[in-house]
Amino acid sequence: EVQLVASGGGSVQAGGSLRLSCAASGYTYSSYCMGWIRQAPGKECEGVATIGTSGSITYADAVKGRFTASQGNAKNTLYLQMNSLKAEDTAMYYCAAYQVYCGPNMIGQFGCRGQGTQVTVSS
Repeated sequence: EVQLVASGGGSVQAGGSLRLSCAASGYTYSSYCMGWIRQAPGKECEGVATIGTSGSITYADAVKGRFTASQGNAKNTLYLQMNSLKAEDTAMYYCAAYQVYCGPNMIGQFGCRGQGTQVTVSS
């Protein structure tokens, strides 16, 4: 059974930083595109960043230059370093794995589900 559990969220002031972690289990990690997605109240799920099977990392325009995604050596752990946080980054953040599609502009359509972690940025 595929399981992905995000953690590390919290409340920070605008301009602050947070580091999210994701623990994955139950599948062959190297065969999947790994992604961070988020959903704010009343808004659709949106892709934040993806790490492809080749290791290439792609970011949504809204977070480019501020967020850094990375993967642990065993590839079953995913990280998202978030700097210069803005109020509009407030959302529930999730990690997910995708077999076919990759890229933050593609993964949002599959929805946000699972055990996410709340990030709240106050201005």
